[in-house]
Amino acid sequence: MTRHAKGTFEVKTTPQPADDATAGTAIGRFALDKHFHGDLEATSKGEMLGIGDPAKANAGYVAIEQVTGTLHGRTGSFALQHIGKMDHGNYKLIVAVVPGSGTGELEGIAGTFNITVAAGKHTYDFEYTLSESGR
Repeated sequence: MTRHAKGTFEVKTTPQPADDATAGTAIGRFALDKHFHGDLEATSKGEMLGIGDPAKANAGYVAIEQVTGTLHGRTGSFALQHIGKMDHGNYKLIVAVVPGSGTGELEGIAGTFNITVAAGKHTYDFEYTLSESGR
């Protein structure tokens, strides 16, 4: 059965040392620290790599984060994988649960984590399933 979790989150990005690119645009690195509220009460730590020219509305990023907390009363952790791009201001973002990453009562979790940013506020709509092991 597919379930939905909704809520808000805050994210802190901390720049990390850049790569040693000798030609082209340098790849930016950022540490991620998030706090989720709502149906998902959790924190996460992760890392993001990005490249492009956000001033011209063109960029791309990838990220991995480990989420730990409680989802609809079930305690455990899982990983999220991000793939995002901005093409002349048009955004495309895919955030999905890494297969096999669920632990504790979230073992067997799968799903898509939809993020919306409006007026500087981050919200999520997490569509997920749990296998029998996660009940």
